[in-house]
Amino acid sequence: MIKTHKRVSDLHPEEIITPGTGLCAGCGGLEGLRLALKELGKDVVICNAAGCFTLLSVYPFTPLQGSWLYTTMGGPVPAAQGIRDALDVQLKKGKLPSQENLQVLVVAGDGSSNDIGLGPTSAALHRKLDFIYFCYDNEAYGNTGFQLSAASPFGSSTQTSPSTHEHPAGAEKMKKNLFDIWKAQDPTYIATVSPREPIDLSNKFAKAKTMSGPRMFICMSPCPTGWGFDPKDAHVIAKLAVDTGIFPIKEYFEGKVVHTKRPRKRLPVEKFLERQKRFSHLFYPERCEDVISQIQKNVDDYWSHFE
Repeated sequence: MIKTHKRVSDLHPEEIITPGTGLCAGCGGLEGLRLALKELGKDVVICNAAGCFTLLSVYPFTPLQGSWLYTTMGGPVPAAQGIRDALDVQLKKGKLPSQENLQVLVVAGDGSSNDIGLGPTSAALHRKLDFIYFCYDNEAYGNTGFQLSAASPFGSSTQTSPSTHEHPAGAEKMKKNLFDIWKAQDPTYIATVSPREPIDLSNKFAKAKTMSGPRMFICMSPCPTGWGFDPKDAHVIAKLAVDTGIFPIKEYFEGKVVHTKRPRKRLPVEKFLERQKRFSHLFYPERCEDVISQIQKNVDDYWSHFE
């Protein structure tokens, strides 16, 4: 039976990521991974795609108590396949006791997950590879200066999609729906999680830990440097993403999608937008009502299917 956490005080006290990484202060993805590893424990090998989390473990120093393998942006899932195969062979031959088996965890940003690494991931889903995928979604290529990715939302400004006279909205494409892309390939489990919802996040990892096959987590990752807010406000930004309905908290299991956290009364999207520099062009020097209204409409259209 899966133990369900009800309070923050129920969470595991042990830290698998110790202080001292090179990641940015206030990184929402790091907080999400910290909570995830508290649930998964030490017996994990991380296959880390190039990206912001390149700085997670820098030789000869590491904050991790488990194993870590660094790969190219497109390589974490093939690496996970190789590690999983090696573990399975050793287990089958009796050369590795079952109690020393490891969870194989891919850690990748939204750029790798939506674009460069999606092809190998799709193939692994088809093969039903037994692994967990953790996508820290900061909605851009953050490690190299915050350039546009397929996860950058409509109306956001990035280094390669600034607001201009010809393109006042900044990014003009809608964010790719990675959750539905995975769901279409019938994985074991998918969930969206937020560092501002630690109980929900921890219970989902506890649930996924008991399963096998492909399991995916998309973690909302407020990015102080790229999104433009004070690092101390990361949890406020993450909360507003949930409370405005911009980032739905949900899971997919046994053919059903369930929202595990619903905003009691959705706030207007501008409560989330106006606190970030990447959306400041929507409010100054004059308000871009058409873009803000379109963002609100997109959120309302999504929730109209569930309310």
